[in-house]
Amino acid sequence: MAPTPQGGASHSARAALAAELPPLPADLADAVVRFGKHLDAQRGHSAHTRRAYLADVTGLLRYAVRHGARRLDDVQLVVLRGWLGEQAARGLARATLARRGAAARAFLRWAHHVGLTASDASVRLASPKVPRVLPTVLTTEAAGRMLDTARDDALAATGDDRPAVLRAWAAAELLYGSGVRVGELVAVDVHDVDVGERLVRVLGKGGKERVVPFGVPAARAVTAWLDEGRPAIASAASGPALLVGDRGGRWGQRQAREAIHRLAARAGVDDVAPHALRHSAATHLLQGGSDLRSVQEVLGHANLATTQRYTHVDAERLRAVYGQAFPRA
Repeated sequence: MAPTPQGGASHSARAALAAELPPLPADLADAVVRFGKHLDAQRGHSAHTRRAYLADVTGLLRYAVRHGARRLDDVQLVVLRGWLGEQAARGLARATLARRGAAARAFLRWAHHVGLTASDASVRLASPKVPRVLPTVLTTEAAGRMLDTARDDALAATGDDRPAVLRAWAAAELLYGSGVRVGELVAVDVHDVDVGERLVRVLGKGGKERVVPFGVPAARAVTAWLDEGRPAIASAASGPALLVGDRGGRWGQRQAREAIHRLAARAGVDDVAPHALRHSAATHLLQGGSDLRSVQEVLGHANLATTQRYTHVDAERLRAVYGQAFPRA
């Protein structure tokens, strides 16, 4: 028997596998479609979260059908545990198992609420404990070196390479200077940025809009991009997008990540993803004396507990300094 694809399998491999699986019974397939509409209308999830939840629920129901289920009421606790147990045996990460368990609970809770099941079998489903992983954070010196490198490269660039270098500078400064997510950054339109007031409007998770400040260095980078970089490569396909790709369309998340990886290498700092600049911005705000509520508003966290993890990051830094410097550590 061929090995079961792991979480790192390619999209095409997963699609091929899905095509080989038997279709769900009509009632179960209809429930998945209705749940997707519920997520759209009621939960305010991002498109990425919606796709992940629907894929997880479909996987659960296919497992249940393979084990004899024909209707939603057949999806009982033993089925849920078997489904998660099978994936744990394949070596899936705890974070992935926790998300799939959350998707199953959301689906079955909704199904019971709308009368598709007589009871909610997920009530007693335990969630795998996800170990706390502190986010990657650059020191203020390393962050400064990255941004100085982006600026110096932009000022020195000439010819056809100049727009891309100006774009990387603007992107890095905005990611760090405003703490926005990379997905929020690439969705920003020109009219969402007020360079004079140094404010950018972004659409965050759950469709929540927020206005975030950024600093003078970011304003300089954005101005240079708007004056010299964007006009050189913008096309009819650009629309109102602030950051435009080499072919004229809206710049994508993958291209933004690649640009930040290249910039980290150029600056000689540890390889980081765009999200590390967001984590670094939050940590440096707290180190500089900002209160948690203000950082929560900047980052767009719905829950203050999410923002509080940055206090743990700072505590880890202080503990390391203490251990190195204090004679009785």
